Amino acid sequence: MTTTISRLYDSYSDAQRAVARLQDARVPHSEISIVANNSDNWYEGSRKDRDRDGVDDRAEGAGAGAAVGAGLGGTAGLLAGLGMLAIPGLGPVVAAGWLAATAVGAAAGAATGGIIGALTEAGVSEEDAHAYAEGVRRGGTLVSARVPDSDRSRLEALLNESAVNMRDRTAAWQKTGWKGFDPAGRPYGAEDLRRERQLYGGMR
Repeated sequence: MTTTISRLYDSYSDAQRAVARLQDARVPHSEISIVANNSDNWYEGSRKDRDRDGVDDRAEGAGAGAAVGAGLGGTAGLLAGLGMLAIPGLGPVVAAGWLAATAVGAAAGAATGGIIGALTEAGVSEEDAHAYAEGVRRGGTLVSARVPDSDRSRLEALLNESAVNMRDRTAAWQKTGWKGFDPAGRPYGAEDLRRERQLYGGMR
């Protein structure tokens, strides 16, 4: 039997490292997915700044050689397939893996929206699915993996490093009136993300 584990990260680079830890733990690329908000256009198809330091990674690679290669190589198997798409309620995202494909396919028929339908279909509770979707909407990056039940605790521990405390985060949203992710809602824009990141410090 398998189970789906998910974690939200404020920083794409933290999510990237989480993917690398999963792959180092021998979780197959096909069982890992990443969905990152791209409303501020940090990722462009022709210019790849996956470590989000403001410099095209290809230029870094040419200048720094193996150092950058080592930093990105652990996730290259999955992240080489990153693509840009739009998911209802989230707006533009950068994504790779099974969750994004399921979300796009579910968008046409899932009453609760593509991302919610994809997560709940994978076994995530509806409450958690709403929280994760809202986290991506507000600028975060979601990493999900389908793993054997017997490995769940070990692999969750790998994902916990630098992950958002969802109980605290959703409580903060609820204080402002948030009740759940709305797939028909207006996606956040660049200015919305800037304000959101100021609230939680280090969110980038």
